[in-house]
Amino acid sequence: MTDTERRFTKVPVELRASEKKTTIGGYAAVFNRQSSNLGGFVEVVDAAAFNASRGDGWPDVIARYNHDDNMLLGSTGSGTLRIMVDGTGLDYEVDPPKARADILELVQRGDVRKSSFAFRTIEDEWGTTDQGFPMRTLLRVQLVDVAPVNTPAYPDSTAGLRSLARHMGADFEEVRKLADEDELRRFFVRTDRTTGKPKVQEKTSYGAAARMQLLARKSDPYA
Repeated sequence: MTDTERRFTKVPVELRASEKKTTIGGYAAVFNRQSSNLGGFVEVVDAAAFNASRGDGWPDVIARYNHDDNMLLGSTGSGTLRIMVDGTGLDYEVDPPKARADILELVQRGDVRKSSFAFRTIEDEWGTTDQGFPMRTLLRVQLVDVAPVNTPAYPDSTAGLRSLARHMGADFEEVRKLADEDELRRFFVRTDRTTGKPKVQEKTSYGAAARMQLLARKSDPYA
């Protein structure tokens, strides 16, 4: 099983009031929308990414404030957390316990404005944006938790870079070094030095493309 990763969405978290109760809800993930730079690449959540978890009945998914184990808000197992998928994304609604009334107030006042989700990747793919920037698409993931958050942490890109290394058949340290240099696009585009024009690699296996790229860097002192 892959590492747990976290992402957040800029869609506001909100209070949803009814005659019987007040809940916290929002979109933890939005489909087909490019993320910000995650450390040398951007990411898109495919509309089918959560189908496996949904088909299993969202097993063991919980809601935690700021992803904190000590701030449990609800769970799918108890029915206090409900998760829905629509054309926009992954929507959640949680009934926080009375002891977490402060979280309700923080959301109501606007101190807590974002939502986040944690997941483990089952299947992903790599390509580029229209501008040639490396892009990862999450095709199938296991949902771990959803969370209203007040300060979204910068996402750790390690798991994503490990995925890229596997797809490209490359050494992880090489991939991480290129990410630090903001040069992951080297895996997708190489420079033809005789013309000075970028030359996109022919469609071949990821492993072959990676070997071509790594060999070029080792043999070219200006790479």
